[in-house]
Amino acid sequence: MNTEWHFPVMIVASMAIFFLIVRIVLPKNDFRLKRNKIFLLSLLVVVFGMLFGKYGASSGLPWWLYYPVPMLLTVLLPPLLLAFKKQQTILYLILSFLSAPFIHALFSFFLGWTEYMPFWKIPFFGDL
Repeated sequence: MNTEWHFPVMIVASMAIFFLIVRIVLPKNDFRLKRNKIFLLSLLVVVFGMLFGKYGASSGLPWWLYYPVPMLLTVLLPPLLLAFKKQQTILYLILSFLSAPFIHALFSFFLGWTEYMPFWKIPFFGDL
């Protein structure tokens, strides 16, 4: 079965979750004023981060490089570039750490796609 098309779908879903998280953290007016910056940031954090992680792992980079680089981009850049206050940063960090397992759970349970976080086994509801 060809699953190559799963990855772009996962990127789009991750971008949507990233936008949702930033929208939750920022007041509506700030989000609107910073939307161009948020879009560019999402390309770097989500798209580049996921591509770096996927192709870094498959090309033989050590795990301590292909895993922490996207994670550090996700953790450090939005609070710095969007000038989050302390409470906003804390909320952002909590939501961003929960987002990957959430996305994986949705894809695994509802679609049977397990490649987002292959080390965490969640049964497909069709197999239950």
